[in-house]
Amino acid sequence: MQQAGDIAQGASGPAPDDLAWPRHSILIVDDEEGMRSFLERALAPRCAHVESAVDVETARARMERRHFDLLILDIALPGKSGIEWLRELREAGVGVDVILITAFADLESAIDALRGGASDFILKPFRIDQILNAIKNCFQRARLARENYVLRRELSERDDASGDGLVGESEAMRSLREILHRVAATPSTVLLQGESGTGKEVVARALHRLSDRAARAFVPVNCAAIPSELIESELFGHVKGAFTGAAASRNGLFYYANGGTLFLDEISELPLSMQSRLLRVLEERRLRPVGSERELPVDVRIIAASNRDLLQAVRDGVFREDLYFRLAVVDLAVPPLRERADDVPALVAHFVAQLAGRLGVQPLAVPSEVMGALCAYHWPGNVRELRNFVERSLILGGFSTASLVAQPRAARTADPELSLEEVERRHILGALEACGGNKTEAARRLGVSRKTLERKCAEWDQETA
Repeated sequence: MQQAGDIAQGASGPAPDDLAWPRHSILIVDDEEGMRSFLERALAPRCAHVESAVDVETARARMERRHFDLLILDIALPGKSGIEWLRELREAGVGVDVILITAFADLESAIDALRGGASDFILKPFRIDQILNAIKNCFQRARLARENYVLRRELSERDDASGDGLVGESEAMRSLREILHRVAATPSTVLLQGESGTGKEVVARALHRLSDRAARAFVPVNCAAIPSELIESELFGHVKGAFTGAAASRNGLFYYANGGTLFLDEISELPLSMQSRLLRVLEERRLRPVGSERELPVDVRIIAASNRDLLQAVRDGVFREDLYFRLAVVDLAVPPLRERADDVPALVAHFVAQLAGRLGVQPLAVPSEVMGALCAYHWPGNVRELRNFVERSLILGGFSTASLVAQPRAARTADPELSLEEVERRHILGALEACGGNKTEAARRLGVSRKTLERKCAEWDQETA
């Protein structure tokens, strides 16, 4: 076997600024121990993370565990060749840059490698500056591609600033969009009801953008995320000395939303005492900061949202009927993703465009068989679950239905004959099971507050008591 000194010439030396990549990770795949060791020593001081593998199976396992920005891949490997694996990666939509290296190649092999999707092709033995410059070129091209992509996206969004920001052309979305355009011109309060993860805040932002308040602030607040003893101060503000710890006066969220829109998400979680105060503000258009003797005028449009049936909450005595009717001047249902499956491809493209630049990775194509599976999936977590799937796929470097299989068991086996309440129950309990009963972690994965999760569990405990 050739020694490392015969294969790659030159020492690693210090890492110049333009030949160091402190935020990037590289995977070396070569069955020769000398080559792996040499490249690891040369690249480790220059990169955030470097790993190596002796064959394709080991490399695939490494890539399933973490994201790599670049593969340095030998063509002649035991089992599957580097070119064969490269073609499989490209067919699966994995866009990671690949530099192919080999000691046995001709012009035809080089052409095959580049046609197969390789970023570069280097013959052994090579000098260290050859591999470093090849890596530098790969990372520069990737950076420029991301910057151009983000710039085009920003320009597109700027050109479409008058649009509503909603994604999808399904019948359900067209109907919702038509209603929003009609409602936007009015000052009426709007109640958005729908399952967790359907995108109620996105709809609220669209309504704000279409209204005559678009030039003023849109202020979102999650009512379930604020402790009950602090929510009055958060919404209305307080004066200095109003309560223990109030060392200075503070404006509330109504103040910051004045002239614009205040979005009250998870409105059903407001304590009854706070509901009465909110009703008074909505009716009188005036508020009193905590501890103040003065009332202040406010001009705020309220959009409220709930993943819970508010009428049922009224019947259960946990939500005021008068507040419900004050909020539900216009009552809109935000459809779950399973009722707008035609929008899945557009949503995937939207999330790829939105997240790729933010994550610092290349936008990836979705293989047709994966897209078919996405369109057929039940999506218990709705649009939020789809967004998480896209983000995870971009980080891992490719789209695969395997990550759908990795969802909680209850989400995979949803029966169309089950009621929505039972689907929700199974999904939440499945998430709890997957998290070993850790409610904080389960709530984070589900995209809801721990308070909401605990309330749901308490309701089910009462039903089975």
